[in-house]
Amino acid sequence: MDDERSPLEMEIRRLIGIAGPMPVAEYMRLCLTHPQYGYYVTRDPFGARGDFTTAPEISQMFGELVGLWLASVWQLLRAPENMRVIELGPGRGTMLADALRAVRTVPGFQAAIVLHLVEISPALKKEQERRLEPLGVPMLWHSSIEDVPAGPCLIVGNEFIDTLPVHQAVKQDDGWHERVVDVAADGNLAIVAARDPLPHFEATLPSGLRLSPAGSIYEWRADGVALEIGRRVREGGAALLIDYGHAWYGLGETLQAVSGHAYADPLRSPGQVDLTAHVDFAGLAQAAESMGSRVHGPVAQRDWLRRLGIDQRAAALKAHTPYGKTIDIDQALSRLTASGAKGMGDLFKAMAIADPKLKSLPGFEPS
Repeated sequence: MDDERSPLEMEIRRLIGIAGPMPVAEYMRLCLTHPQYGYYVTRDPFGARGDFTTAPEISQMFGELVGLWLASVWQLLRAPENMRVIELGPGRGTMLADALRAVRTVPGFQAAIVLHLVEISPALKKEQERRLEPLGVPMLWHSSIEDVPAGPCLIVGNEFIDTLPVHQAVKQDDGWHERVVDVAADGNLAIVAARDPLPHFEATLPSGLRLSPAGSIYEWRADGVALEIGRRVREGGAALLIDYGHAWYGLGETLQAVSGHAYADPLRSPGQVDLTAHVDFAGLAQAAESMGSRVHGPVAQRDWLRRLGIDQRAAALKAHTPYGKTIDIDQALSRLTASGAKGMGDLFKAMAIADPKLKSLPGFEPS
């Protein structure tokens, strides 16, 4: 049986044997970032040959509009000469490559920036360097945002927050219990409720959720990244975060695994499947605002892209594309903006966190 288990599953079982059941958040952290067996450490998960496809891989239009947003906000910040452009989880570098090509005509922007890439995957670092080095912009890599030097900054994270470990608690008759991963009686890993309730947990919940019925599940993330972003941008900076999730506080389990572009069991083959959970944008905003920054949005990805001109960009691309291939542009536009299960337009949302002096930002203007 052991030879059917992934190396990380063997390690997780060993840790449970030593210390007891582990919180779902710790299990997710190990699955994604274990230094030897973590999913993001050992592979390139993007594209048709990987496990999922992100917006920058769908169309160059996405990265181009992100680039124009960054350049516009740089101008709103009075064009600082030493601007740190920080990408959280840059993937293959596709989005930044498209972004930088789109802003070549913005006077002074590329000369003012240094790229700071927050990445833990050796394989993806090589791919980022291959794609971005020809563009002639200085690059530095960091293991966490805390390692990036202080100063004026533009931060961007596309599908980054959803990969941060998520805690779960379940309401029972005697209170809220953290959900943990344990070895069940049948020998398989299972998610169960911790034996003892979390003390005073209900008082920490949003007021509308405190009378939830038994069986309700609540998810939350540690505030560390949101607090750090809020701190960094409050004096001369802005952050753009695009991810899937809910705009308001809610209940329910959203932890999911993806492998080969299909849903998988989060407890099967740890370290070999991607794990994510919906982003709680309300909690993200509250943490960032507590550091003195201003939050813009969230708005649906569809609305953000259309306000920035994605329809006009698609028309311009089609005008210079052979007739038989224009359908690819139409399909990409639809996938980025459409509603429903096959589109990213509603489920994905954009939020900006910025210096409070910035009263309005591109794409976040009132409807």
